[in-house]
Amino acid sequence: MPAKPDPPADEIIRYRKDAETRIATITFDRPGQLNAPTIAARLRYADLLHRASIDDEVKVLVVRGAGEDLGAGADLVEEMTAQNSADQKHRLAEYRLGADEVSFPPEGSFRRGATLGQWYANPNSGIRGLQDFKKISILEAKGYCYGWHFYQAADADLVISSDDALFGHPSFRYYGWGPRMWWWAQTMGIRKFQEMVFTGRAFTAAEMYDCNFLNSVVPRNELEAEVERYALACARNRPTDTVFMQKVFFEIMKQFQGEYMGSMLSGFFESMGGVVRPDGDDFMLRDALDRGLGGAVKDNDDKFPPEWRLSKKGRKGKNAKKEPDRKRKR
Repeated sequence: MPAKPDPPADEIIRYRKDAETRIATITFDRPGQLNAPTIAARLRYADLLHRASIDDEVKVLVVRGAGEDLGAGADLVEEMTAQNSADQKHRLAEYRLGADEVSFPPEGSFRRGATLGQWYANPNSGIRGLQDFKKISILEAKGYCYGWHFYQAADADLVISSDDALFGHPSFRYYGWGPRMWWWAQTMGIRKFQEMVFTGRAFTAAEMYDCNFLNSVVPRNELEAEVERYALACARNRPTDTVFMQKVFFEIMKQFQGEYMGSMLSGFFESMGGVVRPDGDDFMLRDALDRGLGGAVKDNDDKFPPEWRLSKKGRKGKNAKKEPDRKRKR
């Protein structure tokens, strides 16, 4: 039976704006796949950020996910299938190029892998577009906030979270790198981020609030109201011209701290991932894809203490430590 085709990008990434309040909303809407964007959906997301950044009817952008989670990362299986395809049209679609427009770098060249790593430093890829966004961005985090969705959380201006959210990147368990590592370290603080990288564990909303990654943490049933409160306050504050100038100030500050340089550097190291040699039976991405990524990630997750597992179901094991009862709000 043929595989069911992916939904179109405009169904996975929904956009609406309210010209009266000047608040726009992007919703990741693929809850059956934990809101994983396809390649086409990521490119649509980048285009929407570009449009909203210019649109005079938009002053504040809210980014959220449909269903129980913000999202657990991009569609890695689709990405790897495209990059390994014998037909270059599948690879070139990632870079917004047609099949007959250019020739892809040859097998065995550094450029073949590095092209993708360096592309992830480009806002047109849908990876770091919020860094170039000249309006106010507010991200609503809930459930899983992993991988590509974690990139968006780091790059947003404000992050409002439910108290049940989990943050991290599964890549630290199966690969070791993520394109936004430099900025995560800047945002979380290097000690806590090193802990996330070296253990591969997910951090709770309370932990992320403690390391100044989050602006507010509320119960799940209060989340949308809390996000609306922040969005309306931002929309009613200073003129959009002032917001633009404020964003330029923060962008210059981030570049002084090396945000773009860090994105390029992590892309370079990620490009070299194929030469990493396992010490023994280490969990490697290629083996995981061959076995089936979902099942392989779960099996590897079981090697860790329940409170350090990535899956919500796995974290409910009988030996899991109870999270501290701390309300983190405003």
